[in-house]
Amino acid sequence: MAKEQGVKPIAQNKKARHDYAIEDKYEAGLVLTGTEVKSLREGHASLAESFITIDRRGEMWLEGANIPEYLNGTWNNHAPKRKRKLLLHAAQIDKLARQSQAKGFTIIPLSLYFKDGRVKAEIALARGKKEFDKRQALREEQDKREALRVMRYANKQVR
Repeated sequence: MAKEQGVKPIAQNKKARHDYAIEDKYEAGLVLTGTEVKSLREGHASLAESFITIDRRGEMWLEGANIPEYLNGTWNNHAPKRKRKLLLHAAQIDKLARQSQAKGFTIIPLSLYFKDGRVKAEIALARGKKEFDKRQALREEQDKREALRVMRYANKQVR
């Protein structure tokens, strides 16, 4: 069988981009069991309430991510919301740990995807948005859409 090439998205954390201002992004590998990979290949995963922690030993963990049980699995199926270890270089983990100690910063998962046949997680150092920041971002997005709509209508009138 040929090796997979390219990037295939599995799940995105859309709420994270709304609730947080993204400062820095990283790509991390995940330590998974066989049935978790099979479930991900079917496209089943949710990052809605997930978060990332760093323990005392300097290991990074993805917690709260829901990868449902593989339907054709046997007695050795995985637990859907178990902690999963993230793989990054030690220097990157130390840097993230120092930066996340600052007031208002946290580490969140943004997406899960296959990259050349391996499961990767896009994680980010992020600062929580205030309520008025969220409203301002929504207003800017709405203004952009409105401007595009007006330009598209004007271009149709010219022809």
